[in-house]
Amino acid sequence: MLSLAIIIVAQACQKTKSVSMEESEGILYPIGFPHVPSPKDNQYTKNRWLLGKKLFYEEALSIDSTVSCSSCHLPEYAFADNKKTNKGVFDKDGTRNTPSLANIGYHPYLTREGGVPTLEMHVLVPIQEHNEFGFNILGIEERLNTDSTYNSLCQKAYGRNLDYYSLVRALSVFERTMISGNSPYDKYTFQKDASQLDASALRGKNIFFGSKAKCSQCHGGFNFTNYTFQNNGLYDSYKDAGRKRLTGLDSDLGKFKVPSLRNIEITAPYMHDGSLNTLDEVIEHYSNGVKSHSNKSPLLQHLNFSDQEKEDLKTFLLSLTDQEFINNKEFKK
Repeated sequence: MLSLAIIIVAQACQKTKSVSMEESEGILYPIGFPHVPSPKDNQYTKNRWLLGKKLFYEEALSIDSTVSCSSCHLPEYAFADNKKTNKGVFDKDGTRNTPSLANIGYHPYLTREGGVPTLEMHVLVPIQEHNEFGFNILGIEERLNTDSTYNSLCQKAYGRNLDYYSLVRALSVFERTMISGNSPYDKYTFQKDASQLDASALRGKNIFFGSKAKCSQCHGGFNFTNYTFQNNGLYDSYKDAGRKRLTGLDSDLGKFKVPSLRNIEITAPYMHDGSLNTLDEVIEHYSNGVKSHSNKSPLLQHLNFSDQEKEDLKTFLLSLTDQEFINNKEFKK
């Protein structure tokens, strides 16, 4: 009987150890993650999610019906892409690298200069940008309101035919469920599976969180960002004004919102302009390439990583890739 009890307990422990997600109000959350904040008038429902997903892949949101949200935010790249910058309507060149939408619901403000406070408002940004959708929300409402499928979905979701109100809200509901937190790092940290990180990754983890590199001072927390605005010494002179574009302050020149490092392995190229092509280049920048711009973060200095430190830090960053998230068929068209 004692042997049987030991087996039962061992099996129970194994089952507990394998749990990686928990459901709350219809949304799946990785173990150790807080719930995504949502407006009271736009809580998750399955019908709102279905409408938002259809809109996310809808090219009719753009003036020439060639570009959708998914044109730049691809599931297989953690809802980023693999280009320096993207093409918009009429083949116009984009001006910034596409950020990942993974865990976007946790961000307290949107865009790289932080000028948009909610996802509902952010939906309007690519719609109105001349180099992206080049359209307007009322034009989209008029175009899609004649579609009986959209009106049927919207009646179930919001009790009304498709309009600007429901369009921006449904897209936001869909985007808030893009939650990524089941990488090897997460399994090691939150699920207590020590086999997930090898010796190199553990050394890299110590570098990342340690007193020499201090990466976590900006890329901290469960989402690997503190959402502040920093100049990381990428250039001596900036073509893109960064946060100064919003505030008009010279002290904000070349400052951009600190990005999350989750799934960084598959979101190359890097930086606001896609100017660094590989993780090796990113690590080399922080090791020996930081420029002495007047707005450069005081946290940054030449770290002079050894070859082994560079390799270990890269191995740790690779452990932030969530294969289950990027291969989740629920998010794909």
